[in-house]
Amino acid sequence: MDNQSIQEGDIVDLTIESTGAKGDGIAKMDNFVIIVPGVKEGETVKVKITRVLKKMAFGEVVEEASEE
Repeated sequence: MDNQSIQEGDIVDLTIESTGAKGDGIAKMDNFVIIVPGVKEGETVKVKITRVLKKMAFGEVVEEASEE
């Protein structure tokens, strides 16, 4: 499992690529799926990783990126 680059507690900047069936945002980082509740497609947010599984991770927004 040493190829895992995302760990719990990491803070990452993500752009939400789509939304899932339950309305959660879906982003990818190095082809690894990250699920973020409460965001919309196209948003760029700073996310704290809260849980990491084998094929995906979950995160929560810690800061929204400023919009131009």
